[in-house]
Amino acid sequence: MKPIGHSPDPDELVSRLGRWSAGRGPLYLLLAARLRRLVDEGALPPGTLLPPDRRLAKALAVGRTTVVAAYDTLRQEGRLVRRQGSGTRVARAALAPEAPRAGDAPRVTETSNPLFLHLLEAPDDVILLSCAAPVEPPPELAEAYRSLVLPGGDLGYHPAGLGVLREAVAARYAERGVPTGSGQILVTTGAQQGLSLLARLLLAPGDGVLVEAPTYPGALDLFREAAAVPLPVAVGPDGLDVAEAVRVLERHRPALAYVVARFQNPTGTVLPPLAGRRLVEAANALGVPLVDDEVLGDLAFGTAREPLPLSAYGEVIAVGSLSKVVWGGLRIGWVRGPASLITRLARLKALHDLGCDVPSQLVAARLLAGFASVRAARLRTLRAGHAQLRAELARLLPSWSCAPATGGQTLWVRLPHGDGVSFAQVALRHGVAVLPGATTDALGGSVRHLRLHFLLPPDVLTEAVRRLAAAWAEYAPPGAEPGAKPGAKAGAKPEAEPDAGPGASLQGITL
Repeated sequence: MKPIGHSPDPDELVSRLGRWSAGRGPLYLLLAARLRRLVDEGALPPGTLLPPDRRLAKALAVGRTTVVAAYDTLRQEGRLVRRQGSGTRVARAALAPEAPRAGDAPRVTETSNPLFLHLLEAPDDVILLSCAAPVEPPPELAEAYRSLVLPGGDLGYHPAGLGVLREAVAARYAERGVPTGSGQILVTTGAQQGLSLLARLLLAPGDGVLVEAPTYPGALDLFREAAAVPLPVAVGPDGLDVAEAVRVLERHRPALAYVVARFQNPTGTVLPPLAGRRLVEAANALGVPLVDDEVLGDLAFGTAREPLPLSAYGEVIAVGSLSKVVWGGLRIGWVRGPASLITRLARLKALHDLGCDVPSQLVAARLLAGFASVRAARLRTLRAGHAQLRAELARLLPSWSCAPATGGQTLWVRLPHGDGVSFAQVALRHGVAVLPGATTDALGGSVRHLRLHFLLPPDVLTEAVRRLAAAWAEYAPPGAEPGAKPGAKAGAKPEAEPDAGPGASLQGITL
């Protein structure tokens, strides 16, 4: 495991801790267990200075006594050393790989994003409102596999993708007014691999990347892995601030620009056509490759004509997949771009996996042939989930605010006070995982926001909001002393903090 660093920021450490509190037993033992694992796996190497008690307690939304007890437990085991005036450090005797040398490139090789870390956790009773993807595959998917006929006389290696699927994807673009040949399509293992290949091919350490703020956190992970420098531009009610984006393009000439033009992740906004055209024309004039993430583009709720994709206005590299309309387990995505770029990407993909598996590609081609009915069924489910989640939030959490979505699969919720990172810790102890807005925002904003999806069955959505409401009732306001109840003023006398499991009362939890 990649070391976190010799003086980890509390928020970075909190991300690596994952669902540390979603177990049984006293909170300090649960925290100690997860810290122990990070030490033993080498993520916290010998000599690492851990955050002070109060700072980590604030980030975890627990009382200071929980952190002190966890640190003391690991000190008694010989994994930590605590000295007055020098803080708490990982003991030199703890096993860990060699620490990174001074001067090494600041390249991130492992995600610390809760969006992905929640998927790596063992199954438990936590309701995941963090990772937005369909929870059930449509019946058409199983039927396509049942009737599958594999080709004969075929090695099965197709780095650029099966011809029949490349043609089917190209036809979809042509139907939407973007003439496309099969040579302009690369089939990938989901859209995430498409973004990963583009980052590897087009970015070098230190390169600038224009990104929206907030944006899809999985893309930020990839740009950090490439040691690129984010150039964030704020997203407003009408999507990206294109005027500011053009100024950034002109001033910095980034190596790449990444946007989500339709049903932006996480805000759900749609970039107006004139703004989209201006962005494309500016990027093309300046020679900046513009990547449009189209993964959510097919999820429009209304019946009005859908906005054109950015690729209708000029040269744009589009990334898409079937994960949101069909199912995340069907790992089929694509990149659409100039044929010369697709050829280079295919060579890079061959280096990694020699191509996606043939059965999944054949199934995807068949699903695209009947795409309208599959999409219509998915949209019915999304509309119902959207209506229910908004109704439950209005009923149980009326102080939270969020605009209705016009498409996509998430709500962008603003809290009336506090911050999303610390509230997410309280929510975990009530058995629900949410995505804090701060993890999506390279500008350092969106602190009071959460991204919640509405893809779960009706009864589960209702239970999720009930748990969120219970967590909010326990969440202390910013600046409250340890142990302060909601509404208490800073400086009030703290109450004792209970050592409780996730289902017990959480009086005493604070920022």
